[in-house]
Amino acid sequence: MPNAEQHDYPPIAAHGLIGDLQTAALVAADGTVDWWCVPRFDSPSVFASLLDRERGGHCRIGPAGDRRLGRQLYFPDTAVLITRFTTDGGVGEVVDFMPPAGTMATTRRRLVRMVRCVRGQVDFALEVAPRFEYGTGPHRTIVTGDGAVFENRDTSLVMHVVREPGEPRADVRLVEQDLHGVIRLSEGQVRGIVLETNLGGPPRAVRVAEVEQAFADTVRFWQTWLSHSTYRGRWREAVDRSAITLKLLTYAPTGAIVAAPTAALPERIGGERNWDYRYTWVRDASFAVSALLDLGFTEEAGAFARWLADRYEQGDGPLKVLYRVDGSPDVPEQVLDHWEGYRGSGPVRIGNAAGDQLQLDIYGELFDALYRAHGHGLRVSRRGWRALSGVLDWLEGNWDQPDEGIWETRGGRHDSTYGRVMSWAAFDRGLRIAHEQGLPAPVDRWRAARDAIHDQVWSEGWHPGRRAFVQRYDSDVLDASVLRLGRVGFVAPHDPAWLDTLAAVERDLVVDDQVLRYDPAASPDGLAGVEGTFSLCTFDHVAELARAGQSGKARLVFEKALTHANEVGLYAEELGPDGAQLGNFPQAFTHLALVEAAVALDRALIAGGGPTWPW
Repeated sequence: MPNAEQHDYPPIAAHGLIGDLQTAALVAADGTVDWWCVPRFDSPSVFASLLDRERGGHCRIGPAGDRRLGRQLYFPDTAVLITRFTTDGGVGEVVDFMPPAGTMATTRRRLVRMVRCVRGQVDFALEVAPRFEYGTGPHRTIVTGDGAVFENRDTSLVMHVVREPGEPRADVRLVEQDLHGVIRLSEGQVRGIVLETNLGGPPRAVRVAEVEQAFADTVRFWQTWLSHSTYRGRWREAVDRSAITLKLLTYAPTGAIVAAPTAALPERIGGERNWDYRYTWVRDASFAVSALLDLGFTEEAGAFARWLADRYEQGDGPLKVLYRVDGSPDVPEQVLDHWEGYRGSGPVRIGNAAGDQLQLDIYGELFDALYRAHGHGLRVSRRGWRALSGVLDWLEGNWDQPDEGIWETRGGRHDSTYGRVMSWAAFDRGLRIAHEQGLPAPVDRWRAARDAIHDQVWSEGWHPGRRAFVQRYDSDVLDASVLRLGRVGFVAPHDPAWLDTLAAVERDLVVDDQVLRYDPAASPDGLAGVEGTFSLCTFDHVAELARAGQSGKARLVFEKALTHANEVGLYAEELGPDGAQLGNFPQAFTHLALVEAAVALDRALIAGGGPTWPW
């Protein structure tokens, strides 16, 4: 593995996220946009220096002659990111945002980088170095006095310069098809650039007033959306940021929610667990919808339900594990050999072979989310119910078989306890929806399947020696996925068997109150190396402790977990032994689990009359 110090990669956590509800970009604390795929989340990259500093492409605006990290914050209650720099000459800010793109799929994206000097004088260095088609597509650059055009075979990127009429033209130069320049500002001045894809025209001078209006409109959009949240609990700032993050991961034209906006960020530096998460997993999106429903957001649930109905009607069998944001199931996995990977962590994978796995738990997560939507007044249409009935009819004949499981391991199929429980949940929620909405259903057959699964899990998934529900039927290994058994109501929160399971998880999987998914040494998963604690599981642990009446302990674990967010409240997938964030970033799994944990803990503290000391 190359020496990490030689490559000058920022920490994964040293980023903020911006987006327009069709794609998203990461902005590092040094002012570099080092990840941006256009026109969609799952499209090829234009900027990807996060995965290869030399060949990935980037756009940087930061203090000239100084690569120091700035301090980042979001404009309150929005997805507008501010990076502040303090220099010897003054204080400056880069304000990054993407105006919401609407619900019509388009190829035109806008990324606004508004630059201002708030004290003294600051010279900002400007670098625009796109690399199209994951760094394999050559381009030519045409520079004008109002900006530049970067032309690739399939995509064009136009850079407009923000300036007032009559001002001197941009101070830029071309170096091997990349643009370099300086933005010199005095106190109170606002300038910057606007990056626009597939414009089909030349760059133009953008007036400051136009950029400021776009800023105001974007702020208004996000603050209006967030104002519909019903959450009024103790952890409103963290919950609101998680809600905005989940919304940012939504592809508005279809309602699909991606697992993360990035690909191939490693779960261990130098390791091979580097996956592409820019797709819509039925599981992850169902979880995200449930979390948003907990906060009162119902529009997203309706859109996702329609997207799911389309997926089933267009298929000829079971649901796929994951899809592209437009609903296509074609996500072949390949390796980008020309990229070194984040801090030398190869291989760099795009696409995801997990799409061809059998993961039976996705049906339970789907039906649980739809039942929660039903509880919020969102009724299933006749068309939707026909599709859902077909899903349960298929599951009736297929639930009792091995699968790859929730963690998508590549060590073969097993009879997973979690997969069986979520199959139980699918039938249980389907029966409830049919009864409460008066819908036609083969009730006797579905009830028989639900009850058979319930008996089987208690017989095979409960391990008397371990006094716990275990990962799979033929093993005594623990797995944090069983923490969700309580959430779906498979076992009562105060059942002795459940309390014993929580205690066993704490003994085997908890490290400084952070939770491992499982132990690869005890349960080989077909991949080399180890991994860090999994933040989804940590927040799941909080929720189940709260439901089990251990609110004092739950609150301490939750408060500790909150300290691992980055400075703008974002989380990756995992935490390394040193506490560094690892894996794709930001991760929908983590943010939705944070919301669920906060809601469960608030309810427990209210019901219990206050916290109790955890030891």
